[in-house]
Amino acid sequence: MLEARGLTKEFDSGTHRLTVLRDVSFRVPQGALVAIVGPSGSGKTTLLGLLAGLDTPSRGQVLLDDADLTAMSEDQRAQLRGAKVGFVFQSFQLIPTLTAIENVQVPLELRGEGGAGARARALLERVGLGDRLDHFPSQLSGGEQQRVAIARAFVNRPRILFADEPTGNLDGTTGAKIVALLEELNRESGSTIVLVTHDLTLAERTQRIIRLADGLVVEDRATAGAETQAAPSALVSPPATATTAPGLA
Repeated sequence: MLEARGLTKEFDSGTHRLTVLRDVSFRVPQGALVAIVGPSGSGKTTLLGLLAGLDTPSRGQVLLDDADLTAMSEDQRAQLRGAKVGFVFQSFQLIPTLTAIENVQVPLELRGEGGAGARARALLERVGLGDRLDHFPSQLSGGEQQRVAIARAFVNRPRILFADEPTGNLDGTTGAKIVALLEELNRESGSTIVLVTHDLTLAERTQRIIRLADGLVVEDRATAGAETQAAPSALVSPPATATTAPGLA
């Protein structure tokens, strides 16, 4: 379970305080597939960084499996991320000198776990890249690189996966395939997925949409297909009624 409690993030610009997030609160149950949407500058990526423990809020709390990230040291947050969190980035962030299978193995090797090669191979086969194991990132298409990044994110069997604009550098058709892959992995693994995107069409394929504007949550609703998308053991728990800011109905 992931919970944001009154998250506020401010930055000192030198002449005044810039508020990027304002009192953001919501809960995401285990196994949910949730999209955070909003225009550029609405605070989406800042919120994702706070939820993942990559940054700390000016005020408020983030709880992951009842552990308060905001009360932890950076080393403690890093340890928790290594154990429970996966990431998928818009820019893929693959290591260019490593092959696809080596990139996927890295998280397990950093943890000193055995069987890294077998698990990396299995995941790459699962995402349709069984014949590309020994290819370097420069030899892969954008969609293939993103699939490698997704396999790497899932190799630790994370409790929660954060994806920051995972289709932003892909064409529409390839982007839709990436979202479909995330849907499948969400159903199969039971991992919670929090997806940041500006693409409302893709967001509607998730189970729940949280919309930001000017650092505020202005809407929080289940999507039309939430019931059919949710796995039996991964139910979404949106608010009892959707909330919409005045003037946005």
